[in-house]
Amino acid sequence: MGNPRDKRLLSREVDDLLLQARGLVLVRHVLAERGVSPTELDAHTAELERVRARLAATLGGVAQPLDDAA
Repeated sequence: MGNPRDKRLLSREVDDLLLQARGLVLVRHVLAERGVSPTELDAHTAELERVRARLAATLGGVAQPLDDAA
């Protein structure tokens, strides 16, 4: 990825994934406060894990446990 265009694309992808993860964390918190079912919270948690895995793969690293990110 020595090409500046490749770096911009990577940066955009990372920004999008971070935004998606932050949104999922915030929505999960609101849902928990509203007392939604554990199934619904689990669905948001699972999606957050998928996004974090994609982010880690994009950056070439390894995701930390979910508790560390929230």
